[in-house]
Amino acid sequence: MISIDLNADLGEGFGHWHLTDDEQLLSVVTSANVACGFHAGDAPTMRRVCELAAARGVRIGAQVAYRDLAGFGRRAMDVPPDELAAEVAYQIGALEVFTRAAGARVAYVKPHGALYNRVVHDEEQAGAVVDGVLLADPTLSVLGLPGSRFLEVAEKAGLPVVTEAFADRAYTEEGTLVPRGQDGAVVSDPDAVVERSVGLARFGVVTSHSGREIAVRARSLCVHGDTPGAVDLARQVRTRLEMSGVRVEAFA
Repeated sequence: MISIDLNADLGEGFGHWHLTDDEQLLSVVTSANVACGFHAGDAPTMRRVCELAAARGVRIGAQVAYRDLAGFGRRAMDVPPDELAAEVAYQIGALEVFTRAAGARVAYVKPHGALYNRVVHDEEQAGAVVDGVLLADPTLSVLGLPGSRFLEVAEKAGLPVVTEAFADRAYTEEGTLVPRGQDGAVVSDPDAVVERSVGLARFGVVTSHSGREIAVRARSLCVHGDTPGAVDLARQVRTRLEMSGVRVEAFA
């Protein structure tokens, strides 16, 4: 039976400001990418999300980012590799405290925003993220785009790699994500998102921004928690996947 992990970015709040409906999304997803304080998130938020995720049996991952609270981690930055490696390890370590207190552990690492897109092609920055993961815990899995430099470097370093797809993001013909600043970068039609989810999970294909069908083989599917109606959309995606014969479960 085909199976796929369903992940979402959670804990993306700060102080009294909350962006994601963490509690409701944790009733749908199988893996939680928890913001670690650099693009969003703070200590109370991280602790709360880890407790909720652990109580529901949801796998917890560290979503690491450039130090960019004002830009939500979506602004391009040039960070020296040694500094970036240390900051990645720092973020993982911060989240690990709260996962252990909740009776769980950090299971994987996923870059966020500009860092996620940068390490698709930039081997130096990809290597810095991998070095940070190795510094924190060399048993951690890493989540990233199929064919990215990040997953290539991580695999060479001995880290378990997990390929990821996005049902609500437009793809180029090369299999990369269309930059958010371009028209149509985010797929907003719920029916289209659901259909793309099934296509990705069952057949490993998606229609690119130009209308061409491309191969995207992924073990995990991301549903963004910061889009309007995210909870309802995530539920629709999971329901359709299961109705289509896909088992929704955390990756091994």
